Amino acid sequence: MISNWLSAALARRNIHYGWAMVAVTFLAALISAGTVGAPGVFIVPLQKEFGWSAAEISSALSIRLILFGLMAPFAAALLNRYGLRNVTLVAQLIVASGLLASLFMTQVWQLVLLWGVVVGIGTGMTALVLGATIATRWFVARRGLVVGILTASVATGQLLFLPLLAAITERLGWRIALALVCMMLGVAAFAVLMVMRDRPSDVGLRPFGDEGTEPLPAPPPNTAPIMAAALGTLRDSSKSTVFWVLFATFFICGASTNGLIQVHLIPMCLDFGIPQVQAASLLAAMGVFDFVGTIISGWLSDRYDNRWLLFWYYGLRGLSLLFLPYSDFTFYGLSLFAVFYGLDWIATVPPTVRLTAQRFGPERANLVFGWIFAGHQLGAGVAAFGAGLTRTVYATYLPAFFVAGALCIVAALIVLTISRPAKVAAATV
Repeated sequence: MISNWLSAALARRNIHYGWAMVAVTFLAALISAGTVGAPGVFIVPLQKEFGWSAAEISSALSIRLILFGLMAPFAAALLNRYGLRNVTLVAQLIVASGLLASLFMTQVWQLVLLWGVVVGIGTGMTALVLGATIATRWFVARRGLVVGILTASVATGQLLFLPLLAAITERLGWRIALALVCMMLGVAAFAVLMVMRDRPSDVGLRPFGDEGTEPLPAPPPNTAPIMAAALGTLRDSSKSTVFWVLFATFFICGASTNGLIQVHLIPMCLDFGIPQVQAASLLAAMGVFDFVGTIISGWLSDRYDNRWLLFWYYGLRGLSLLFLPYSDFTFYGLSLFAVFYGLDWIATVPPTVRLTAQRFGPERANLVFGWIFAGHQLGAGVAAFGAGLTRTVYATYLPAFFVAGALCIVAALIVLTISRPAKVAAATV
């Protein structure tokens, strides 16, 4: 088995297998996230080929984003029940099947079914919950850093492939670009099959940072019904004010990132005369800065008060969104926005995951975070549809950006209503 050979090779170099898990999950999330971000490149080509309006296309993308989030708590239960590798492989198969079938679509309802429902369910089966599960299951130390690395892969993958896909779409058509995405999913699936394992005990190890000498025994088989596990967690966690604060702030996080910038920045740039490839390059630049910013955020979340980190992240993001309409969409203005916004793109995730683990315990952290992430994607879905509707009705995206910026300021303020965690609880994370 490749995993056994790899485990032995890493052990000789005194490297924990958990870092191989981080590497393969990073690759899988990077490519999977590229499939989530790709439709932003295809909005204008679909409008030209089929005559669909921005609101019609945005409705499919909105459904995808909402399902991506609503699947998250059930994804955590699936991961706990059937294992990381099995669920990840099935998710990649579902996404690839939906994208391949969409090469032949001709009606808007087919777009909604394939890009909305099928891809939404497939991508939602892992979402950010997979990274949170690996961080809490494979690591005792460096959890914040691991969450930062894996979160960065999600956002960066959504942005990094966009210039390539935009260039292919411009020269060869959107179907060729979509076929390339499917091929990359196949590469990711092979890596997951060969390397990913469920728990440290599968390779004879304890979690990284655990000072024990013997591998932890495998937990008893998880036979809890998926619906019962997910809904039971929602019932219990919803009694906490902390849950609703994190849910509300993550709703705003999704509305101001995935649903707005990822989906609509390229068509908005086209409204201001900026070519599609150049606009996609702007998103790619954000992805590079996001990669740096999110890893730094993970490092900071291990060391500083996560509430104040979220205060600054949301506040600065709100200011950057309010600034964008006044940038005049010049090279200098957009570059400044790309750096400022990119560093803050999804830096909110590591502090949110750590606060979740601190308040609800590491064993239930992935299930609770799944519901909080559902709020993130509900916000993304609302923003994706709302911005498209704004463009259709008012012929401009700018009101959506002003609203998103104002909501971020609100999120910065309400996150401070969370009380400081007890030192004992913080030490367990």
